[in-house]
Amino acid sequence: MFVKDVMTPDPVTIQADASVSEAASILRKKRIGGIPIMKGEILVGIVTETDLLSLLDVGELSDDLWLPSPLEIIEIPIREFVNWEKTRKALTDISESPVSDIMSTDVICIDEEAEIEEAAKLMLSEGIARLPVVRENRLIGIITRQDIVRGIGTSFPDEDEE
Repeated sequence: MFVKDVMTPDPVTIQADASVSEAASILRKKRIGGIPIMKGEILVGIVTETDLLSLLDVGELSDDLWLPSPLEIIEIPIREFVNWEKTRKALTDISESPVSDIMSTDVICIDEEAEIEEAAKLMLSEGIARLPVVRENRLIGIITRQDIVRGIGTSFPDEDEE
């Protein structure tokens, strides 16, 4: 079975000058985990949910037990409010940034004539969940892990059908 047999043709894309918030909105609305980034008709990058999550620097969690003093109980809400305001401003600034600022530019692609086993091997070795599918350097589709599983599943008859 070939990539072209299970890929999603004409995938949703976004232009490199679109904002991070536009990309996040498309991922949410379309229920997809990644979106190819285009400059005109040329594939220049990809943005995934992981890229968006990495924008949120949550820091490290402490394993220490901490019990606040009475003064800290009063201070904590004030400090947390100030931190929340800084976080909110940072998120607002990030969301208006162009998606080209956060996209991965070393996009790993696959040819439509490749076998799905090759796509699966590439995804596993690179630790990625989707591959843009290209023909003559033009984006024509996208294949995900789910597409491969679905393709493999159609290769075998259901036990109910026997």
